[in-house]
Amino acid sequence: MTRSLRVRALLALAVIAVSLYIAVTVPVRLGLDLRGGTQIVLQTRSTATTDADRAATDRTLEVLRGRIDALGVAEPTLVRSGDDRILVELPGVQDPKKAADVLGRTAQLTFHPVLGTADSADDGSRPLPKRPRERVLPDESGTPLHLGAAALTGAHVKEAAARFDQQGGAGWHVTVGFEGAGRDGWARLTGEAACRPPGDPARRVAIVLDGKVISSPQVDRSVACRTGIRDGATQITGSFGAEEARELSLLINGGALPVPVETVEQRTVGPTLGAQAITASAWAAAIGTVLTSLFIIAVYRLMGVLAAVALVCYGLVSYAALAVLGATLTLPGLAGFVLAIGMAVDANVLVFERAREEYAARRRPSARSALAAGFRNALSAIADSNITTLIAAALLFFLASGPVRGFGVTLGIGVLASLFSALVITRVLAEYAAGRPALRRRPRLTGIATTGAVRDRLARRDPHLMRHPRRWLAASAAVLVLAASGIAVRGLDLGVEFTGGRLIEYATGAPVDADRARTALAEAGFPRAVVQSSGDSGLTVRTGQLTNAEETAVTGTVRDLAGGADKVRDELIGPSLGQELRRGALIALAVALGAQLVYLAARFRLLFGTAAVTALAHDVVVLVGVFAWLGKPVDGVFLAALLTVIGYSVNDSVVLFDRVRELARKATGAPLPGIANQAILQTLPRTVNTGMGAAFILTALAVLGGSSLTDFALALLIGLAVGTYSSVFTAAPVAVELHRRVDQARPPRRRWER
Repeated sequence: MTRSLRVRALLALAVIAVSLYIAVTVPVRLGLDLRGGTQIVLQTRSTATTDADRAATDRTLEVLRGRIDALGVAEPTLVRSGDDRILVELPGVQDPKKAADVLGRTAQLTFHPVLGTADSADDGSRPLPKRPRERVLPDESGTPLHLGAAALTGAHVKEAAARFDQQGGAGWHVTVGFEGAGRDGWARLTGEAACRPPGDPARRVAIVLDGKVISSPQVDRSVACRTGIRDGATQITGSFGAEEARELSLLINGGALPVPVETVEQRTVGPTLGAQAITASAWAAAIGTVLTSLFIIAVYRLMGVLAAVALVCYGLVSYAALAVLGATLTLPGLAGFVLAIGMAVDANVLVFERAREEYAARRRPSARSALAAGFRNALSAIADSNITTLIAAALLFFLASGPVRGFGVTLGIGVLASLFSALVITRVLAEYAAGRPALRRRPRLTGIATTGAVRDRLARRDPHLMRHPRRWLAASAAVLVLAASGIAVRGLDLGVEFTGGRLIEYATGAPVDADRARTALAEAGFPRAVVQSSGDSGLTVRTGQLTNAEETAVTGTVRDLAGGADKVRDELIGPSLGQELRRGALIALAVALGAQLVYLAARFRLLFGTAAVTALAHDVVVLVGVFAWLGKPVDGVFLAALLTVIGYSVNDSVVLFDRVRELARKATGAPLPGIANQAILQTLPRTVNTGMGAAFILTALAVLGGSSLTDFALALLIGLAVGTYSSVFTAAPVAVELHRRVDQARPPRRRWER
C-alpha cells in the first residue's frame, strides 16, 4: 500500500467512525412537515408612534416567546427573519386558529374610569356628550360607554391567573395583581368610582383589551370613597370558558406587543401526514439505492460493488453532517438527500469510464494504473459539475425560504458528501482491490478491463452527429415552441406560495369526486375554489384568502360530502408574501442562469458558456411548458426541482465541454464539429449510465414518495430526460454554430482554439 493510499484510507476510516458516532448520539431535527405541527410567519407593522424596525421586531420576539412558553409547547422555535418578520414553529400544535390568535393579538390592556353611558347624563336629563380624550366603546351587553383616559396599563400588572370559582358563582375568571405604582393607581381609580352611588354607570371601571371592553364591573359597596381597593388585586369576570380565561391570562402575563403583527404565512401539517412522508421517503431511498447499486454492479462488476459500499458510506456521512450542523430535515430536504445519491453515482461513473478508456488505450495496462489515470482525468469534470450544483444549492439557500431552503441545505451537504464518497472512499477501496494478485490475473472482474456495451455499439456505427447541427437545433426549437404553447394556451397553475391564498388537504374515508366537491363548495359560497383529488382518498382545496369562519364552512362542506374527513394540511399565504415569493422565484431563476454563465465562461470560454446556458434556458422552458400542459401546480417545491434540473443539465454540458477542451489541446487546428462529435461519442457511455442511475432513484421517489413528492420527482424525471437531450443536441450544436459565425468573422489564418 502506497503512502498516499494509506493516508486516504486513514482519512476515510476517521470520517466514517466520527459519522457513525454522530449518527448514533445526535438526532437530526425534523421539520414540521415531517413531525407535524404549525408554522406561522408574522410580519410587524409600523404605527403612528413606533417603527417596525429590527429593534421593535426583537422586542416583539421576546414577548411572543413568553406567550409560547405559557402555552406549554414542547421545543418551539422562534427566530427573526429579516428586519420585520418572525418565524414561529410549534411542533404538535394542530389548531392554527388558536395559535395565530394568541400570537397575533397586540394585547394592549388598559383600565379606564367610566364617565357614563351614551343614553344617560350625570343628572339623567340628557345624553352624555363625548368630551376631549374620551372614548366611546360598547360594554359586554352592547351599551356604549363613555370612557375617560386610561388610568392604568398592562405594564402595571404583576401577574394574572385563570381561576374557577364554584362557590361564589363567578365561574371562570382572571385574577389580576398590580405592582409598584399600579397598586396606588388601582386604589385611586376605584376610590374615585366608589364616590358614585350604587347603580350609577360612573361607579364602573372598564377593562379594555385591544380596543374592546372585556369587563366593566361596578365597584363593590364595601369600598370606601377616596380610599379604593388597596390590596392591588381585582378580578376580570365575564362569560369566560376555561380556554378563554387561560388565553386572557396568558396575554396579560406576556405583555403587549411593541408593534402590531400580521400573519403572512401559516402552515399546519398533521402528524399522520408527516409519518407517511417519512415512511414513503425511506422506502424510496432504500429501493432507489438498491436498484441503482444493482445497476452499477451489473455495468462495472467489482468496481460497482465497491461504489455501492461507498454509497452507503455517503448516506452515513450526509446524515451525520445534517445532525452536527443542526440543520432541519424537511420533506424536500429528504428528496435532496435521496437526489444526491445520483450525484455520487455520477462521480463514480465518470471515473470508471475514464479508467476504461485508459485501459483500452494502453498496450500493457494494469487495472490499478488505469484507475489512477481515471481518477486523475475525471477530476476536472467532477469538480466543475459538482460546483455548478453547489451554486444551485446556494441560490436555493439564499433566495428561497421554508422547505425549499431546507432542500438547498440538504442538497449542498449531499453534494459535498458525494464528492468525499467518490474521491476518497471509492478510490481507497478500488485501488486496494485492483492491487490484489487475484484481480491482476483476472482484470475483467474489475469491470474496467472492458469498453462497455454503449461504447462498443458506438464504435461499430461511428455516427457523425454534428454533421448537420442545424437539424438538431430545428428539432430543439420545435420542442421549445410546443412547450411554450402550453404556457400560452393552458397558463401556469401557480401555487398558493406565489399567488397568496389558502390550501387545505383532507384525508377522506372514501374517494370523493372532485367535480362533486367543486359543485358543493360553489353552492356553499365558494365558486372559485380549485378542487383536486389527492392520492387514493384525499382532496385538496385551494382558494383565495379565507377567514377562520369561512375555513370552517369549507371544512364542514367537505366533511358532509365525504361522510367525514380529517384535515391533514393547512397552508395560508398572504397576498403580499405571495407576490414577494413570486418575485424571488424569478430572481432566483435569473441569478441561477447568470451564475452558470459566469462560471462556465471563466472555466471554459464565453462561447461554451453561452451554449450551455442556452441549453439551460431550453430545459427551463420545456419543463415549465410540460407542467402547464399537464395542469400541475407550479409552487415552491417545483422551483426546487427546476433549479436542480439546471444543475443536472449543466453537469452534462460541463462533462461534454471538458472533453471538447481536452481533445482540442491534443488536435490543434482540427475543426470544432469533428471534435464535438468525438467528445459526444466518448462521453455518451457516462451520460447513459449516470442517467439510468438517477432514473432509478427518481422513479422510486415518484412511485413511492407519496402525493407530496410525486410532482417533485416527475419534474426531475422530465428534467433529466430533457437535460440529457439538450446537452448533446442543443448545447453542442449551438456551440458549433456560434463558432462558425465567429470563425467567419475572423481573418482566415486565425484558428478557433487560439
